[in-house]
Amino acid sequence: MLRKLKRFGQHERVRQLGPGLITGAADDDPSGIATYSQAGAQFGYGLLWTVVMTYPLMVGIQMVSARFGCITGRGLAANIKVAYPRSLLYLIVGLLVAANTFNLAADISAMGDALRLLLGGSAHIYSLTFGLLCLVLQVFLSYRHYVRYLRWLTLALLSYVAVMFTIHVPWSAVLVGALWPHLSLNHELLTMIVAVFGTTISPYLFFWQAAQEVEDSRAAGVRGRKPHVTAHEKAEVRQHLRRIRWDTYFGMGFSNIVAFFIIATTAATLHAAGITDIQTSAQAAEALRPIGGEFTFLLFSMGIIGTGLLAVPVLAGSAAYAVAESFEWRTGLDVKLREAKGFYAIIAVATLGGVLLDFARVNPIRELIWSAILNGVIAVPIMAVMMLLAGQERIMGPFVIRRPLRRLGWVATAVMAISVVAMFVTF
Repeated sequence: MLRKLKRFGQHERVRQLGPGLITGAADDDPSGIATYSQAGAQFGYGLLWTVVMTYPLMVGIQMVSARFGCITGRGLAANIKVAYPRSLLYLIVGLLVAANTFNLAADISAMGDALRLLLGGSAHIYSLTFGLLCLVLQVFLSYRHYVRYLRWLTLALLSYVAVMFTIHVPWSAVLVGALWPHLSLNHELLTMIVAVFGTTISPYLFFWQAAQEVEDSRAAGVRGRKPHVTAHEKAEVRQHLRRIRWDTYFGMGFSNIVAFFIIATTAATLHAAGITDIQTSAQAAEALRPIGGEFTFLLFSMGIIGTGLLAVPVLAGSAAYAVAESFEWRTGLDVKLREAKGFYAIIAVATLGGVLLDFARVNPIRELIWSAILNGVIAVPIMAVMMLLAGQERIMGPFVIRRPLRRLGWVATAVMAISVVAMFVTF
């Protein structure tokens, strides 16, 4: 009987994984893979500490964003609209859409390049196919089936864990790199730190997780929370917050472990072989082939495609939620196309805009790392606004964030701000 209860408890834990897991996994998109690969190739194990350090910061800020959706029944943009001038809202949403479009272009291009490496043929045709596939799935799949599909895609990230065990790794050097920060007033190093922070703590993740908590609440038949709630409603909300805590801890942990393995793998192979300039994730996979062997190359390439299929809908979806909430359009992946035309139009424009940028051969597509730097820069004002909102009782009711989470969120904001300022100062 005890064994059955334990199995039931474990199964329930797995079932509770949702927005946090998908958000964390989407963080390791092809643009992120390129950034982590460049960090490992250029600086060896010296930047492993960044993904260790960002884990608690990432957990803190994502828990804040998830609380907006769970407690208020509104997404992040809708909450900003309630508390701040429209001009600030439009600036934030505009920056998000711009960053997401470049990120989408980078990710779709990387997926096309990765499939070209595996099968030959035209990378542009593959990119167009991936873009259309992601668009069709978002528009025509129900939310429940769509989330199930995204959960399975998170398994693609395990390929980067597997890669680590196909090569020789000096684990003592890995441990030193993880626990002993290497810092200097070197512009290249500081730029890479901002890129790692930006691709790990990305603005689109804030909007996506908040929106997905709203979707989950709708699916469970729960609407927006009132400022004054009964004891029963408080208990219900606290139960949801416990589920969010577990989901976010696990999802962000999964994300950062994968990032850790990507940096360590490229440090042990590319950096050790003197290959220090990696601009794309596909280039990293190709460079690994003569060093790590065909199996390592295959795992790395398949991971790019799998994570791209996961990240592209999250990038397009987060932009759509932000824009639709700003103009009070109907939102939701569980809503039919004819009932939320504006919402799905933004998804289509963002996705196809990324594909068109790929065909236009815009420079940021080749240099994926700059999309991570852009994310790092624009994350600072968005995080500051989030933290101010989360402490307002008129927004959060009796569930304003408590001191430990407030401190963690502000520390995350300060760390991002300091790294960005240091990068510009040493430019």
